[in-house]
Amino acid sequence: MKESVIYQDILLEGKAEGRAIGIAEGKAETTRQLALNMLHSGIALDLVAQITGLTLKQVQKLEENAAKQPKTVSSSPKQTKSVNSSKNKRSPKP
Repeated sequence: MKESVIYQDILLEGKAEGRAIGIAEGKAETTRQLALNMLHSGIALDLVAQITGLTLKQVQKLEENAAKQPKTVSSSPKQTKSVNSSKNKRSPKP
């Protein structure tokens, strides 16, 4: 019985650690993508570093790596237009 409780504790700790690592990696990727988008928009390196919290060296390295790779279209949500919405239609005035 004790072994089962110990095993469950270890398993829960491992899951929590894995979750924390995943969250940290996700935040790092988001910051990197934000910095790349800013660089592609022509924002100055020092400003990109200040806004993202990355070091100037990290931003410079991102810029170098981005220049080596072909430019891809970033995935941004598409705007959708409601076609059948009654709110968009006006009734004629009498």
